[in-house]
Amino acid sequence: MMISGCTGGKTVEDKSNLALVDSMDLQYATQFSVDYYEDNYVHIHIADDRDYVLVPTGEKENNLGYSDVTYIHEDEMKQSIYLAASSAMDLFLQLNQLDVIKTCSTTADDYSMDEVKTAISDGKIIYVGKYSAPDYETLLAEDTGLAIESTMIYHSPKIQEELENIGIPVLIERSSYEETPLGRLEWIKLYGVLLGCEEEATSYFDTQVTKVEALSEELGRQTQENTLSVAFFYISSNGYVNIRKPGDYLSKMIETAGGKYAFSELELDEENALSTVNINWEDFYKEAKDADILIYNGTIDGGVSSISQLEEKNALFSDFKAVKSGEVYCTNMNMFQESSKIADIIRDFHSVVTGDTDNLQYLKKLE
Repeated sequence: MMISGCTGGKTVEDKSNLALVDSMDLQYATQFSVDYYEDNYVHIHIADDRDYVLVPTGEKENNLGYSDVTYIHEDEMKQSIYLAASSAMDLFLQLNQLDVIKTCSTTADDYSMDEVKTAISDGKIIYVGKYSAPDYETLLAEDTGLAIESTMIYHSPKIQEELENIGIPVLIERSSYEETPLGRLEWIKLYGVLLGCEEEATSYFDTQVTKVEALSEELGRQTQENTLSVAFFYISSNGYVNIRKPGDYLSKMIETAGGKYAFSELELDEENALSTVNINWEDFYKEAKDADILIYNGTIDGGVSSISQLEEKNALFSDFKAVKSGEVYCTNMNMFQESSKIADIIRDFHSVVTGDTDNLQYLKKLE
């Protein structure tokens, strides 16, 4: 007998005699799937072609007919999670499950959420070093049952290998690869499954969907004759300009807010699942020089604090329309950390597009 879930996974002959009884209904997310089996076993498939089996407390490991599975033991995982994907922290917070996170790879000063900052400062969550150099001894001492990594771990595969070698299962969080903002938020359902609060996760998600849909309808009625173009980017250390790919979830948030993404018609040669791409300065200059608004993504390099600091990165910024008009912004670190606040972030983008920038939460205007 062969078993296959909703979105696949490599299967082998099933010897467990456990039947597939249901699959999670996903409205927007495409980067994971969840299948439910008899006796409360759960199969999770992540779009990086990795399969996981959530093993119920007190039960034996069972591959459910999938080859190369990674086992996540429910009891061990719920006692101690190592969270290296900072954008997922907010979803744990919304589910009131912060106490299961015992270790992390981001310092208290680098978080924007007060509850998280306090938990790290008080030692309830231990900072174990950057994701690329975690303190393995502390992770072992904390009996870590699951490591949740961001896609940055793809650049440090030896770290993932070492975590798995010491017995810590690794799940790579790929919400940034989702094509819609609600797809990114729908990852809260996956954490609901892992933490045993799926009903709460679904309820929270549904509430946010209603909120975002209402906001989209509201903003859709506020049409402008001349839609302003918005360039979202940062300058990489090697001199390239990193932009969000046209059609990714963030560019769609800008468009929902009433703006036009400046790179929407840029033709890219790269065919991969990454949500960002490096382009050369010449292409960036051509597409963004006449953009009405520039937004610098300060998440990676700390951002810029003034227009002159942006010009220090490249003197040609002085030619840009947005620089001349003073319509230059930088993200606050909470934009990507507070991943549940989709409607509020869209409203910030809308405020920038309409020029009503007195009460921005996720962006700051540069002088």
